[in-house]
Amino acid sequence: VQVSHMAQFQNMLDFPPAPKLGDDGKLVAGLATESEMRGQDLFFGKARCASCHPAPFYLDHQMHDLKLERFVNEAPIGPVKSFTLRGIKDSPPYLHDGRCLTLEDTVEFFNIVLQLRLNPQEKQDLAAFMRQL
Repeated sequence: VQVSHMAQFQNMLDFPPAPKLGDDGKLVAGLATESEMRGQDLFFGKARCASCHPAPFYLDHQMHDLKLERFVNEAPIGPVKSFTLRGIKDSPPYLHDGRCLTLEDTVEFFNIVLQLRLNPQEKQDLAAFMRQL
């Protein structure tokens, strides 16, 4: 019940301006930096972000279980609902419980949890892309 109420509330909100995004939710090449474009490629490719946060709204209204108990000494929390990444730069801290203070922390979190093996430049590019959402 709480999840459906949160989804209804989220559907009432409009997204903040994202001047570098086109109607399809992807970067307009002439407006984006090289780093942001590389980050977009990572988002939809190697980093697998779009599997839970597809464009143009960058959410899928589904529940996902990251099985965090593998990495932390806490009780399993089970599946959590993905939320939109549109406007993400304006809403720290991140994740359902605020455990990541910056976008860089969040990228590193998922790099570890999903075993993505992103290098430092890829992490920087991914965060640069997310700032444009």
